[in-house]
Amino acid sequence: MSLPVLEKKGDIMLGGLFSLHDMVVEPSLSFTTVTPKTQCTKFNFRTFRWMQTMIFAIEEINRNGTLLPNITLGYQIHDSCSTPHQALKAAMALMGSKKDSWVDGEMQRKGTCHGAIPAVIGDGGSTQSLVVARILGVLNVPQVSYFSSCACLSDKKEFPTFLRTMPSDLFQVGALVQLVKYFGWTWVGVIAGDDAYGRGGARIFADEVRRFGACVAVYEIIPKIKEQAAISTIVSKISSSAARVILVFAVEQDAATLFNEVLRVGLIGIQWLASEAWSTAAVLSNPKKYHHILQGSMGFAIRRADIPGLQDFLLQLDPLSTDSRRDPFLMPFWEEVFQCSLGVQAEGHQHDIQGKPPCTGTEELGTVRNIYSDVSQLRISYNVYKAVYAIAHALNAMKRCVKGNAPFPLQACPETDRIQPRQLLYYIRQVGHMTSFGDEMMFDENGDPAAVYDLVSWYLKPNGEIEFVNIGKFDESTTSGETKLQIQEKNVVWNGNQTEVPLSVCSSNCPRGTRKAVRPNLPICCHDCVICTAGHISNQTDAIECVQCLPEFWSNAERTACVPKHVEFLSFSDTMGITLMAVSLLGSFCTCAVVFLFSYHRTSAIVRANNSDLSFLLLFSLTLCFLCSLTFIGRPSVWSCMLRQTAFAITFVLCISCILGKTIVVLMAFKPTLHGSSIMKWFGPLQQKAIIALSTLVQAVICTVWLVVAPPSPQQLIRRGSADIILLCDEGSPVAFALVLGYIGLLACLCLLLAFLARKLPDHFNETKLITFSMLIFCAVWVAFVPAYISSPGKYATVTEVFAILASSYGLLGCIFAPKCYIILLRPEKNTRKCLIGKQLKQYCIIPSWLYRIMWIFLILGLRVRPYFWWFYLAPHLINPVS
Repeated sequence: MSLPVLEKKGDIMLGGLFSLHDMVVEPSLSFTTVTPKTQCTKFNFRTFRWMQTMIFAIEEINRNGTLLPNITLGYQIHDSCSTPHQALKAAMALMGSKKDSWVDGEMQRKGTCHGAIPAVIGDGGSTQSLVVARILGVLNVPQVSYFSSCACLSDKKEFPTFLRTMPSDLFQVGALVQLVKYFGWTWVGVIAGDDAYGRGGARIFADEVRRFGACVAVYEIIPKIKEQAAISTIVSKISSSAARVILVFAVEQDAATLFNEVLRVGLIGIQWLASEAWSTAAVLSNPKKYHHILQGSMGFAIRRADIPGLQDFLLQLDPLSTDSRRDPFLMPFWEEVFQCSLGVQAEGHQHDIQGKPPCTGTEELGTVRNIYSDVSQLRISYNVYKAVYAIAHALNAMKRCVKGNAPFPLQACPETDRIQPRQLLYYIRQVGHMTSFGDEMMFDENGDPAAVYDLVSWYLKPNGEIEFVNIGKFDESTTSGETKLQIQEKNVVWNGNQTEVPLSVCSSNCPRGTRKAVRPNLPICCHDCVICTAGHISNQTDAIECVQCLPEFWSNAERTACVPKHVEFLSFSDTMGITLMAVSLLGSFCTCAVVFLFSYHRTSAIVRANNSDLSFLLLFSLTLCFLCSLTFIGRPSVWSCMLRQTAFAITFVLCISCILGKTIVVLMAFKPTLHGSSIMKWFGPLQQKAIIALSTLVQAVICTVWLVVAPPSPQQLIRRGSADIILLCDEGSPVAFALVLGYIGLLACLCLLLAFLARKLPDHFNETKLITFSMLIFCAVWVAFVPAYISSPGKYATVTEVFAILASSYGLLGCIFAPKCYIILLRPEKNTRKCLIGKQLKQYCIIPSWLYRIMWIFLILGLRVRPYFWWFYLAPHLINPVS
């Protein structure tokens, strides 16, 4: 069965494949009758313009005569009807006829086509080109496609003779991925046509966007069999996906099917991204019904050009001319444009002439505005134009071949009057020239041209028409360091006439100070924003992990930066430091007041009876005890750390030594077995001072060795989970610190033991009872101090030590000197020698037991050491006060 063909003879014939119809009516195969002819329907004006552009370019080359002098190009054009099997039939028709078998083995081996077509321009669709390229590849016939962009066609092992003036989808997808990345869309949908172009491009796009961290919200295929239910399901998934940016990677017919359903269900608010196949399609931009959903759409389109003389050539068609009558495609075109009937049935094509008026043949194409006559967007037409000129330049290079410098065996030049397709293929691959529009035309090793795209936006003009506004450019050949994608954002108007970039994300960007936490069973783009934990920060948006601060730093409140940690120590400015300092100064003031009182009444009986020298030395040491607590307050330094421990150790030993001396003197003086003996001469005033000095000297030696061997020093206690750096004094040597405390405890226990042994002294003299009571308080405080000090964190260990110093100092001051001050100030009549030695006045000179209990209650509550409540009951029995 012969196929309709448009042919014009020439010295060299070029083949052409164009999908002039969009559908094929398949005949029913009953196998009982002769198979009817295949009928193609739905004439495509745009493809017809592409075909006319090929004819225009060939006639322009023939008319010029400079590129191919003395050579006339002819053409043979077939309609592939947008289907692979029809394209295969057309390719077979181009390669031979009934007289010349195209499967001749010798011709196949040598790559020659006697009297046939040395090169083919076409086909348009990638699916059709895949079929044709396999046939032509076997025959070594070069094929230059003007619209097939499937990346699969770049495989030279499978398609060795395929070239194209249309960039590969691999570059288009790269441009689309850059566009998605540029605007920060991470939740996009992909809708593809059910063909090699749609499936291949959509698959590459989905893989690439996932690679840079975005996610595909919906991925669907538009079936070729346009079932309402299938298309409705696709639109429903788009609506439920919550994606606001949808890429439609399909030819214009499939895209129109999708948008018809979008219109039907009323889906709005979607920013549509167009693949090159429909980014400037008039079939979608001219009908106003699509305007409100496609307004603001954007996509990449190949470079356009204004071809001089093309529009006049397109409009000069005349169905009544002799040449036109041999054109099987002009008649259906004319009838479709003017909706009339020429009354002629073109072979291989079905025309519905019922109900149509007859055509006169004199109708003017210029009076009709349609896709065919619109030359404002000559993009694919420009590709056809470049394809014709690429072959013409290759033929010119063959003609200019110099013998001895040819690339073929024996360096022989090809025969220009007997062109072998294999040789022509070589020269087409070597093509490199500048078009008359300033664009470089050349093929890479895969037969692909340089990828340069215009980024166009669908702008709705006030008059209701769509205008394709150029808002950017993508140039794959841009050198490294330069941006391949350039966008003029000020010219962008988004869907719905919005000026703000639409947000298409599954989850909002996580701000600084948070990290992304992927939701279970959802893509990585769907996440929650979790605030960084304390001590961790994130100083960028969409952080995957929070970064832990260095040990010396801590996160700020916003978790966006690491700031130096707050240095914590017992300072003079905080409440605790002020309180302890006030208590310390108050104790010093009280001690000085007692000193002043005793000095003023130094001749009174009670002062003289209590060894005034030791009393004044004890008061002096108590003053130092109160003041040494101040060295524990303030920022620790090398000197303050050494001073605080040594001052505390020596002053307390001095204090306890004075009390020990008083206890020994009292014990010696009132012990019946010792009273009046010669041993008393060893406990005179000088010997008492010697005991105090010797006891203090031992502690001084311990402190000196401590400071020399391992002195206390400032230390920073840095904990990972804390916002504070605790600045404290390290003891240096725990052994030395234990010796210091142990020595103080030894003296205190010795003093307590001696005072306890003297408890049966005459009742009218209660000095040993007061010493015993003071030592009980002292020991209780320091026994409680040890576990409290060990368990107290940070500066509170220092607070515990200061509190113990102050509590024990107040205990000594109150227990030993308060009763005496009571008599001096409130009972001066009892401050006489008669009272002190009288046997019947003891009730005036002894502190009542209820006063002792009150003192214990306040002391124990202050220390908050519950296990020592038993001292409250034991102390009165040890001291044996009068009830």
